[in-house]
Amino acid sequence: MRNLKLSYLFVIMAFTITGCCKHNENSLAISSPSNNINVDFFLDDNGSPNYAIAFLGENIIDTSAMGFEFLDQPQMQSGFEIIETETSSVNEEWEMPWGEQRMVVNNYNVLIVKLQEEQPPKRKLNVYFKAYDYGIGFRYEFPKQNGIDSLFIIDENTQFSLTDDHICWWTPGDWDIYEHLYNTTKFTDIDAISKRNHYGLAQTYIPENAVNTPVTMRTDNGIHLSFHEANLTDYAGMTLKIDKENLSMTSELVGSDRFDYKVKRALPFVTPWRTIQISENATGLIDSKLILNLNEPNILGDVSWFIPKKYMGIWWEMHIGTKSWDMKSGKHGATTENAPKFIDFASKNNIKGLLIEGWNTGWEHWIGFEDREGVFDFVTPYPDYDIDKVVAYAKSKGVEIIMHHETSGAPRTYDKQMDTAFALMNKYGITSVKTGYVGKIIPKGEYHHGQWMVNHYRKVIETAAKYNIAVNAHEPIKATGIRRTYPNAISREGLRGQEFNAWAQDGGNPPEHLSIVAFTRMLAGPIDFTPGVFDIKLPTKENNQVNTTIAHQLALYVVIYSPIQMACDLPENYEGNCAFDFIRDVGVDWEQTKVLNGEVGDFVTIAREERGTGNWFVGSITDENSRDITINFDFLPAKVSYKAMVYKDARDTHWDNNPTSYELEELIVTNDLTKTFHLAEGGGLAISLIAQ
Repeated sequence: MRNLKLSYLFVIMAFTITGCCKHNENSLAISSPSNNINVDFFLDDNGSPNYAIAFLGENIIDTSAMGFEFLDQPQMQSGFEIIETETSSVNEEWEMPWGEQRMVVNNYNVLIVKLQEEQPPKRKLNVYFKAYDYGIGFRYEFPKQNGIDSLFIIDENTQFSLTDDHICWWTPGDWDIYEHLYNTTKFTDIDAISKRNHYGLAQTYIPENAVNTPVTMRTDNGIHLSFHEANLTDYAGMTLKIDKENLSMTSELVGSDRFDYKVKRALPFVTPWRTIQISENATGLIDSKLILNLNEPNILGDVSWFIPKKYMGIWWEMHIGTKSWDMKSGKHGATTENAPKFIDFASKNNIKGLLIEGWNTGWEHWIGFEDREGVFDFVTPYPDYDIDKVVAYAKSKGVEIIMHHETSGAPRTYDKQMDTAFALMNKYGITSVKTGYVGKIIPKGEYHHGQWMVNHYRKVIETAAKYNIAVNAHEPIKATGIRRTYPNAISREGLRGQEFNAWAQDGGNPPEHLSIVAFTRMLAGPIDFTPGVFDIKLPTKENNQVNTTIAHQLALYVVIYSPIQMACDLPENYEGNCAFDFIRDVGVDWEQTKVLNGEVGDFVTIAREERGTGNWFVGSITDENSRDITINFDFLPAKVSYKAMVYKDARDTHWDNNPTSYELEELIVTNDLTKTFHLAEGGGLAISLIAQ
């Protein structure tokens, strides 16, 4: 349910600039509510639109051009005049049905610039700016045009001109997957082309030296920037093409080999928002709600049928090689016999969901094959999986089955069965589904992040909503805040996840991985990372292991946000281990979040208050370097005592040499306490704070 409290919404000015005075009105400005961010928009001598941004009086985005190229039409790049402008301000508060915090402030100033070409055919283009205290968003609107009913966009040439050679945390601009490791380099050292030959990915296509978003940067004086997009709707995903010589990035839309254009839209329409999050420090990037606020309010209404939860899975067994997805392998995991083990353990330990992968027919012929159309049947179980019996037993234990739909990159097959599959879920009272898109997209020539697939992912969310089903998408399109509009878009993968530790030939995810992710991918939205591995050394996988300590794995339940959090290891690896108490106790839905400290790629500490209980949980992780973390508990309410259970690295803990060693400490904590904790190499810290 959305609770919208509109404090004020007023127009400061709205006027038309006539032709006689256009030459005096070619420069406009807008500031954020506290005036810390200033945006200048102007037309140059050629009538080309440009913008620039200053933060705390310092120029952080130099003069940057805007424009479009079309199929069968002249480009839209110059020759404009300003015909009208509008400004307004909004200050409102809205309630998240689930999220990192319950109430979200949405406070911004608006500038709308309406442009028209001076020469025939006098096409029109409107530019919208929204300035927040933590960043800016801008988008284009193509209004109705005389003699034009549709546009075929070849390129959108939105430029982001940097002021220096910043430190960057980036992944390559892959049109098919977001599962590359993050790189830390200077801007001029970005080399996406070198990442083309990646043996660990089922699909990848990197056509040029570009980066995917969010891409995060730090200036020499400590200002942090993150570039992304919001409300990606019926449009191609945006990568950012690198121009090292001019220290600039330009939007490069994901294309299609089937068409000569990248976006086809009927008029009128708006593009996604182009976003820049801006902060004096790294932690401010996580605090920002820019991406969410640039999306439309909830259109689904009451979504209380979805309850944030922890879940287990018949899943990790497949990755470590003890079970398989397909029945013919002889070690099928999704069986009537295997499921009760997980259900019983989940029921006993406050875990409300169980994901079961490999339950349906088709897994023998799903990956590595060109002909994957019609392979999967999303309603027919394997003979050794009695879905009626498993679902009934889970319900009797208070556990909900989570459905799994792997499309194998054949979305047209899924389209044909979607309603039938969701109706089956309704029959069994199943309210959430994990979707997957492993493999090259069929039809050939489409890519995961192009307009055709963007629209498919949206269709899944919209169709699922009709059946009161929540979607956790893997191999997804990027998160752009659409969860505000469609709260049934609960989580997604869209990064290099935990499973890479089980089979990647490059050593898996390095200890620094998630201390980068918290300041990059997580800025876009919730992540289904699947934390919770206790059997760190993976004895069934000789050349693989998880490159963190157990305390680090525990901390991820707080650091990496998702309204569904997986306890991904096997029940036998949790039994009798006191560290599992934290997974059992930790919340998944939050009243508020406090980012206590952190630096990109080094460490991060986050505290979250659980909705409805007043309990707090703290998570802190570090990279390959050990460090001492000082926590001031002044975020707690005054005059309340908390019983704290502290799960921390021991002095001899090390992510490689001794990863399973940890210590448990019990404390009474109040808001006047400041305490220092030691994090081992690749280590972490997890604290539960239960109000007394």
